[in-house]
Amino acid sequence: MTLTGEDEHRLNPALIGSIRSVLAQVKSQATRGSLLVTSAHGKFFSNGIDLRYVLAAGPYQAAKDRLMKMVDMFKPLVANLISLPMPTIAVVTGHAAGAGLVLAMSHDYITMTSNKGVLYMCELDLGSSLPDYFTAIFRSKLGSPSARCALLLRAAKVRGKEALEMGIIDSVHGNEEEAMKAAKRLGDELGKKKWEGKAYAEIRKGLYPELCGSLGLKYTHILPSRI
Repeated sequence: MTLTGEDEHRLNPALIGSIRSVLAQVKSQATRGSLLVTSAHGKFFSNGIDLRYVLAAGPYQAAKDRLMKMVDMFKPLVANLISLPMPTIAVVTGHAAGAGLVLAMSHDYITMTSNKGVLYMCELDLGSSLPDYFTAIFRSKLGSPSARCALLLRAAKVRGKEALEMGIIDSVHGNEEEAMKAAKRLGDELGKKKWEGKAYAEIRKGLYPELCGSLGLKYTHILPSRI
């Protein structure tokens, strides 16, 4: 899945709907060995929720209501990724900010470039608190309290090498081509396992009970079809 174009890939109803449609198609066509690799063209992986769209609603209360609707609209997209029955890899070759970083972290693995892009949670700088499922994904996926503090309580702009040291990403590479090649190598390695997708999804959900609770995802026991 590739977010095309040279814009900031800001999350608005059109883009969220488009991504969810692709994920539904990917899920419906999944077989053993399937996987998802997500990348984006241009300088941004995603610059978060589309604030221009939010502000276009009008006065403060209308814009606030629209922002809350966008937060609610983005939540099922995160749930779709967390429950997708296959391994998922995000290739971050540009900036990932706010909900854009949450989008990347909703994948199982992240490869990133060292020379382009920062990871940045902008909510503190904007004077906004975090939705519960945003906080849950950082508590679930970042084991280091200092890393969570840097991202959320210092609004640090983190580049690739530092992100790797902090445990936010899984590998860092010199350029976009190398980051994509690394994702494809990992994808080939995982795909060869030909795991049962439903089992993979349920194990993933079991790893993140707080996150799944905030997303409304329930854990289901999957037994082997034969022993």
